[in-house]
Amino acid sequence: MTANATRVLVLNSGSSSVKYQLLDMADGARLAVGLVERIGEETSRLAHTPLATGGAKREREQPIADHEAALRAVAEELAADGLGLDSPELAAIGHRVVHGGKKFTEPTVITDEVTAEIERLVPVAPLHNPANITGIRVAQALRPDLPQVAVFDTAFHTTMPEAAARYAIDVETADAHRIRRYGFHGTSHAYVSRETAKLLGKDPSEVNVIVLHLGNGASASAVRGGRCVDTSMGLTPLEGLVMGTRSGDIDPAVISHLARNADMSIDEIDSLLNKKSGLIGLCGDNDMREIRRRIDAGDERAALAFDIYVHRLKKYIGAYYAVLGKVDAVAFTAGVGENAAPVREAAMAGLEELGLAVDADLNAVRGDEARLISPEYARVAVAVVPTDEELEIATQTYALVSA
Repeated sequence: MTANATRVLVLNSGSSSVKYQLLDMADGARLAVGLVERIGEETSRLAHTPLATGGAKREREQPIADHEAALRAVAEELAADGLGLDSPELAAIGHRVVHGGKKFTEPTVITDEVTAEIERLVPVAPLHNPANITGIRVAQALRPDLPQVAVFDTAFHTTMPEAAARYAIDVETADAHRIRRYGFHGTSHAYVSRETAKLLGKDPSEVNVIVLHLGNGASASAVRGGRCVDTSMGLTPLEGLVMGTRSGDIDPAVISHLARNADMSIDEIDSLLNKKSGLIGLCGDNDMREIRRRIDAGDERAALAFDIYVHRLKKYIGAYYAVLGKVDAVAFTAGVGENAAPVREAAMAGLEELGLAVDADLNAVRGDEARLISPEYARVAVAVVPTDEELEIATQTYALVSA
């Protein structure tokens, strides 16, 4: 790697989309951001914003047949701004990979063996890992000379003790089929827990944090001294909190009950729990802003969905308080966590005996900076910390290839 090679392209390849950011790790500046969506459909869309030049967002709609065509289109957009993939300043490409199993505990330079292991994990991440692999292979074809690094959603959670990671099922069956709690949103939980410690003026090793990543997908984590000791998502991203379209925790017997009594197939039940449950299943909306608008208009169904959402959230806050024993901060992040003041207020209400409270005026403030929203007298800090998963992926990628 040459001395002036300080740029990292971050790719997040989904089943029909590619999100990307180009960052300069010399100062952490974003040079370009974009999204290709509806890949493989009759009309695809590419939105690209060249931040380095201060240019306006460019959008185009055209057929984009596959991920190779999508990444070639991204390369064209970057080249138009003088930021092409052939630039000697590009140090590496960092890939978000959702599932790394037990093996991948840190960012990893991608080799054929690494790709093969990611493929072996497809049965426990059928919606995510195949798309991640496709993005990796296309990027390798475009720049075979460039280091490609996998940064795993699950890696931050591999520090969980076995007592937290194991399900209470037959050990041989669990091991044979890799059934255990892996956790997800790891790059976000790692970044936010570290930024929360910085907000408190302390080293991450000195701080215990409960991180609440609340977006359409939602997860909680208990972080002791910079290391995850428990998290709400499990074998898949379905377990845990109530989410936009996912049920979160549910009695496993519901599955057999529906199979026997509703004549539903496994695929139908899987679709129900992942795509037709959570907030959208409870009230028909998975946008917290619309739910709050309906509550203000007197909609009882929306109010019940909100109450169920908050009730589950409080249960996890209390559980992770018990797991950690001592809590220095609770940090809200992601789309709902950063922007929905009523969710933060409701989640903290009644927890004063645990040292938790929010200041109404501070909670109402909107902004892009990490900030405290708890009153000065509170024993436990409550913070809003905007997440930056792309920066975390780029940072881990650049640190690896620099070393």
